[in-house]
Amino acid sequence: MNTKEKTDKFIMNTYSRFPLTLERGEGVCIYDEKGKKYLDFTAGIAVNALGYGNKNVINSALNQMNKLFHVSNLYYTSPMAELAKKLVEKSCFDKVFFCNSGAEANEAAFKLARKYGYLHKNGASKVISMKNSFHGRTLATITLTGQTKYQQGFSPLVENILYAEYNNLKSVEKLIDNEVCAIFTEPVQGEGGLLPAKKEFLEGLRKICDENNILLIFDEVQTGIGRTGKLFCYENFNVTPDILTLAKGLGGGLPIGAMLAKDFVASSFSSGDHASTFGGNPVSCAAANSVLNEIETKNILQNVQEQGEYLIKKLKEIKSPHIKDVRGLGLMVGVELDIEAKEITLKCLEHGLLLISAGKNVLRFVPPLIISKNEIDEGVEILKKIME
Repeated sequence: MNTKEKTDKFIMNTYSRFPLTLERGEGVCIYDEKGKKYLDFTAGIAVNALGYGNKNVINSALNQMNKLFHVSNLYYTSPMAELAKKLVEKSCFDKVFFCNSGAEANEAAFKLARKYGYLHKNGASKVISMKNSFHGRTLATITLTGQTKYQQGFSPLVENILYAEYNNLKSVEKLIDNEVCAIFTEPVQGEGGLLPAKKEFLEGLRKICDENNILLIFDEVQTGIGRTGKLFCYENFNVTPDILTLAKGLGGGLPIGAMLAKDFVASSFSSGDHASTFGGNPVSCAAANSVLNEIETKNILQNVQEQGEYLIKKLKEIKSPHIKDVRGLGLMVGVELDIEAKEITLKCLEHGLLLISAGKNVLRFVPPLIISKNEIDEGVEILKKIME
């Protein structure tokens, strides 16, 4: 029984997998069980920020594994404390909560917002989210997700979550009342089609929140840790949220999530209000510390800015009647088609390029942040031949 047969027989059917069994990776490339090489423009869905085989991250994790795998949050550990310090010093936030994934980080942010409303806004519990958003697969986060296809079959959903139009400030204003405690948004909608927010939209949200004692929450699970050319995406817009969530690229491939908050919000949580047994795991935190060091010392953010602009330029040069739009920020780029994207991703797979979709008709480009111009040329040439 091969890997595919074992997977199909013993693992629950929650993923529609590509017909590909992967064995190892190196840099921006990955290899299947037969040794065939693929150029990876998916990076584990924007997770493998530094690609495959980064020796510094690997050694940091291995060194920590030789010391201590796990002890729980009933005790202090150095990697967790150091990572929290780094995140606070590099951002506008004061406190960090660690967990294991983006959905958990968003769940934590949702709970913190509700607790803030309970303590400081007469029990306000409504949260405004955006249509076409994506925030995770827990019950609260699929309710925050403004796409009904993720919610079908899981009713009743969490109450008091309202939906506004992304990039439409008036639609948000219509929902504001004294019972709203928070506004949740992605600075770039990921699953919703790689759609960046307009600067004036985020500025308007900040103004609404300031005037109504409402918390502004940015889901940076996909946009954070250098993906858009800044360490945190909010820096591109010069708009600071009160709470921010991270995951994906933070661990460079190991599972870790984080919620960052300003002191006036973070203080709403007290001991026992929230927890995560594996949150702040020493091995994941050691890897994350190394990821941040690599980004800072290896000129990664400048590479993201340069290669992101270059990728968009090259994609716009493809002559195809099926391409409706090319958009994005940094190395988070979408190509909107007038046909289903899955058809194209399967053809790219046959030709040695890994691509995924965002929704039905958008090709999603989220390669490792270390990608070069030559690798972009190689990948775009594959897509060009298929599209043209």
